[in-house]
Amino acid sequence: MAYAVQTETQEQVLELIKKSVRLTGNKNVVVSGGYGLNCVANYFYLKELQELEINLYVEPISNDAGTAIGAALLMDRSLSDNKSINSQESLYLGPKYHFSAEDLVRQANEYDFEIFDTNNNEVAELLKERNIVAIFQGRSENGPRALGNRSLLFDPSCPNGKDYVNEVKRREYFRPFAGTVLEEDVHDWFDLRGLTNSPSMMYAVNCQEDVKNIIPSIIHVDGTCRIQTVNKAQNPRYYDLIRCFKDLTEIPMLFNTSFNLGGEPLVETLDDALRTLMHSDIEYLYMIEYDKLIKAKN
Repeated sequence: MAYAVQTETQEQVLELIKKSVRLTGNKNVVVSGGYGLNCVANYFYLKELQELEINLYVEPISNDAGTAIGAALLMDRSLSDNKSINSQESLYLGPKYHFSAEDLVRQANEYDFEIFDTNNNEVAELLKERNIVAIFQGRSENGPRALGNRSLLFDPSCPNGKDYVNEVKRREYFRPFAGTVLEEDVHDWFDLRGLTNSPSMMYAVNCQEDVKNIIPSIIHVDGTCRIQTVNKAQNPRYYDLIRCFKDLTEIPMLFNTSFNLGGEPLVETLDDALRTLMHSDIEYLYMIEYDKLIKAKN
């Protein structure tokens, strides 16, 4: 039933897209709303719309948060002379938090956690040894996707990685996982159907031949993976960490899932992150801006 609903609804939305182009003559189409987060459908549209030379943009904040942003932008336009149209450069739009390295040590000690100096090479080694490592940095992601500022990271080559991380996150066994891949390497691993990148994780794309055997943890049963591409300008610290993992393993990506447990919202504050470690089997928290690794005594 789920498969039937998926295929039939995406075909109907495709017809709505085509109809909107016929009625307006405009081949630049934006998909938003809750169904805009359907990454399987979005990839389906790409294939069908290429032949018609229709340009598709999928809004990555397609939920109620996006409605609020749209209302704010509309009010800004109505109250000012600013009529420029700017591309969306970042989804790291959450609040800014200011705490010192001393504050970080103090909070870790309050939870009776250990804290160490570290670097990307050491954390990449932990990931290669198939430890789950949480990463916390900067402003949180707006929208439903974890994009390297509030993420749980793992080795995508682990054969039983899906089952292991789902168990630790306490969520259903069938849920797939995403991957963050270096932008310059993405086409060697995935078929983007004409896209140059996928920075907002809005498409579940087909993997290239034989890739499934190399990164089984993030390839779904249908041979797809919801990917995030990342370059140095978008998220430099996260990019550098993946580069270190590539140097160790020749795999230019990391298994990436949201930093939360089943039924809970995404981690927002440092205290959220520490409490999640306290109440789970997640053992490591990488505070990449501070070159610190917090280790829970699970």
